[in-house]
Amino acid sequence: MTTALMRVRNLDKRFDTIHACRNVSFELHQGEVLGVVGESGSGKTTLLRCLSGEMLPSAGTVEYDVRMRGLTDIAALSEPERRLLRRTDWGIVHQNPRDGLRMNISAGGNVGERLMAVGARHYGEIRGEAVDWLERVELDQDRIDDAPSTFSGGMQQRLQIARNLVSKPRLVFMDEPTGGLDVSVQARLLDLLRGLVRDLHIAAIVVTHDLAVVRLLADRLMVMRRGEVVESGLTDQVLDDPQHAYTQLLVSSVLQP
Repeated sequence: MTTALMRVRNLDKRFDTIHACRNVSFELHQGEVLGVVGESGSGKTTLLRCLSGEMLPSAGTVEYDVRMRGLTDIAALSEPERRLLRRTDWGIVHQNPRDGLRMNISAGGNVGERLMAVGARHYGEIRGEAVDWLERVELDQDRIDDAPSTFSGGMQQRLQIARNLVSKPRLVFMDEPTGGLDVSVQARLLDLLRGLVRDLHIAAIVVTHDLAVVRLLADRLMVMRRGEVVESGLTDQVLDDPQHAYTQLLVSSVLQP
């Protein structure tokens, strides 16, 4: 078995009397997509924030295979080191694309800024790469100098994806990546994401309440309830033959007319 890209052991997160995450453990390998589902308040977003270093757990460890260092506890890194990971080896796709874009610079500038974070300096090459990525996420290359504020919500989300993936990160965190979009826009975006993640062999952790999203994107699935993982396994296996009563309730609620 290859070395895990991320290894989580007994992760807990408390906020005063609220136990948001309880004893969460898993491993993630390169190219694997893990889905995390649960109703609002289940702890899935708190878990994602701990995994991405946005907040530190109250107990337990989140280890990441840092280049040239191997598996390293995220909590042992300095804040500048964690910021560097987020700009280079990680990507973070927010539910609201405005949280992940620089709204005051052009579409091409958003993509190019990420390239500069990993060492690109030649303006022509940066602009050419930005054009290529706009096309990959189905945005007209003629919009390269337009501000993201002139784009629709679905276009902004595709631009955010381009900004995150252009540097070829090894791990991408996605928080409700299709939330708030029309159903037809969601379908196109999911097809796009699935193709890009597979083509680039990127590992991803996808947090969502939408079982259709994880059905399409995730290899494995964790179901959370009140901060605990109540069921996990291969995505199709969990959704087609749920064992825990809560998972059964989630699946049946989707199937109801």
